[in-house]
Amino acid sequence: MSKAVYIATGEPESGKSIITLGLMRMILGRTKNVAYFRPIIDDSPEGKRDNHIDTVLTHFNLEMDYKDCYALTGEEVIRMKTNDQDDEIIDVIIEKYKYLEERFDFILVEGTNFSGEGVYVEMDINVLIAKNLGIPSIIVSNGKNKSIEEIEANILLAYDEYKDKEVKVLAVVANKVDFDSFDEIQTTIKRALPEEIFVYTIPFINSLEKPTVQEIVDECDAKVLIGKKHLNNQTGSFAVGAMQLRNFIKHLKEDSLVITPGDRADIILSSLQANISSNYPKISGIVLTGGLKPEKPILKLIKGLSNIVPIISVKNGTFETTNKIGSIRSHIYANNKHRIYNSLSTFDKYIRVEDIAKNLIRYRSEAMTPRMFQYNLVSRAKKNKKHIVLPEGNDERIIRAAARLVALNVVDITLLGIKEQIAKTAEKLGIPLNFDKVNVINPVESEYFDDYVNTLYELRKHKNINMDVAKDTMADVSYFGTMMVHKGDADGMVSGAAHTTQHTIRPALQFIKTKPGVSVVSSVFFMCLEDRVSVFGDCAINPNPTSEQLAEIAISSAYSSKAFGIEPKVAMLSYSSGSSGKGQDVDRVRIATEIVKKSNPDLKIEGPIQYDAAVDMRVGKSKLPDSEVAGQASVLIFPDLNTGNNTYKAVQRETGALAIGPMLQGLNKPVNDLSRGCTVDDVFNTVIITAIQAQGL
Repeated sequence: MSKAVYIATGEPESGKSIITLGLMRMILGRTKNVAYFRPIIDDSPEGKRDNHIDTVLTHFNLEMDYKDCYALTGEEVIRMKTNDQDDEIIDVIIEKYKYLEERFDFILVEGTNFSGEGVYVEMDINVLIAKNLGIPSIIVSNGKNKSIEEIEANILLAYDEYKDKEVKVLAVVANKVDFDSFDEIQTTIKRALPEEIFVYTIPFINSLEKPTVQEIVDECDAKVLIGKKHLNNQTGSFAVGAMQLRNFIKHLKEDSLVITPGDRADIILSSLQANISSNYPKISGIVLTGGLKPEKPILKLIKGLSNIVPIISVKNGTFETTNKIGSIRSHIYANNKHRIYNSLSTFDKYIRVEDIAKNLIRYRSEAMTPRMFQYNLVSRAKKNKKHIVLPEGNDERIIRAAARLVALNVVDITLLGIKEQIAKTAEKLGIPLNFDKVNVINPVESEYFDDYVNTLYELRKHKNINMDVAKDTMADVSYFGTMMVHKGDADGMVSGAAHTTQHTIRPALQFIKTKPGVSVVSSVFFMCLEDRVSVFGDCAINPNPTSEQLAEIAISSAYSSKAFGIEPKVAMLSYSSGSSGKGQDVDRVRIATEIVKKSNPDLKIEGPIQYDAAVDMRVGKSKLPDSEVAGQASVLIFPDLNTGNNTYKAVQRETGALAIGPMLQGLNKPVNDLSRGCTVDDVFNTVIITAIQAQGL
């Protein structure tokens, strides 16, 4: 078992960044402190940081100094090799690595990426580094435009190099392979390698190879004229506007990048018109060549047509520009979230992480850290995908979260609203929502509408509801979404970004109703603190619970805690600890604690207890020295809504903790409420926990 893993390649453009991103996310879900280390990085222009390091540090929010993430630059290595300082190269790398080893539980090491020294020298350096660091390796091979025989030969050559130097190889990855040969390549490589070596193949994915408009701007020193917010647009094929308009427009394809001289107003305007036409595909951007720009009246017209399509200007001619853009090596970079999510989704689809996880992680933290908790949530949701309906389909935060959920293939999503309006909002904001993978329903035009109206009428006619009222009610997105869950057309619902808690929950109470034996619907927040995850309840629903209700909230919260992988140690909070306090409020908590102890004698519970005594070991032991809960409570039950709601918000704001929830407890099917001040992350996380609830917790 190892405390690190080395991701290596023996050839350029292998696409090992996909493996780095996927493994880093997986490792962060299992280990508290993770470092990212590149022994040797490419030479960067003055003032610029290494793109690989910047992307990993930014996306995963690693608490590392940039300079700790690498040992040497390519230029430094070449200079040292020229001076016969090969041993010194390894010494510097080992020193940097050991420094990280003392501070972190696990280190993800990514091998060299410079190609100036040639394939074999680069492979030798990777093998030498892995051997001297004493860590196992995962080898990534570039299968683009290669035959099965060539791919096999390259992988076996790399494997033999590592084996000969006594470096353990955990897995090999044949990346960018021809999809038609996908299965044959995997079978061939497996047959050629020892059984204990995991073999994975990833097909060539065009969207991960083509540059974004931003990369073209950087490489071509271009000036952005229009559409700065949409520079992350993914380019497809090139459409060169050097022919007459009637011929040019035939060559437009989905995500085409239009390259044309800046004085070809006809090409520019027709490309923008085609972009908004339902008869032509979308374009990703327009490159104006020759340093030419449209005249002012034309430019004014262009600005009125679109700011969604970025238009950039370069000094070079059309032919030279096209060749230069064609040679751009696309990268995954920090602010292109869509490409990062696509890369993670690709990793999840083709790499079975559980196969190699047990060989990667040496130290498993006993504490449930926020990273582990969030990783486990996503993993659990993916194992049994559920269908979640989001009634507030026009809200920007909902659309952004839906795009992220769809890109990661975590859940199936239905948005309620008018598809054209949602698509227009997504396009305006540059949100890459794939409408082929998300369902959009306008309630009043839905095929379900009449059936839902009849169902509501039958369920509520004893409350004197008539058909007209039922129709008006079912036009409400909260009622429609809840009915989808009730009828089994969706597995769960998340709402509240633009509606009150009452508006979200009322329909659920009316016809989803509570589970057998449950008399009160309550809620919990999963509070992701720096070093642990605590469960706070009830901070959203019940204003002044009775002793019996408090007991039920505690039992439900303990069950939720256990179901989400957190050992329940329940603290019934009050303004005094133990038997010292007197008064109606503290007595209510004391009675609730006794009710729980009688009905659930195996549950670890303490109450009444003050917050500091519940979470601080020193205080807890001084006040309640014999308690199994004091100082280490994981489930904190507040005596009333006023205390709970204020406390969770204070903890969230003052500590920077992530508050996931509220998650409702006690309903027959999962419906969860968002705060109207929620973030995109709040929506994302609440959908995930709703999906897990729908799996049958």
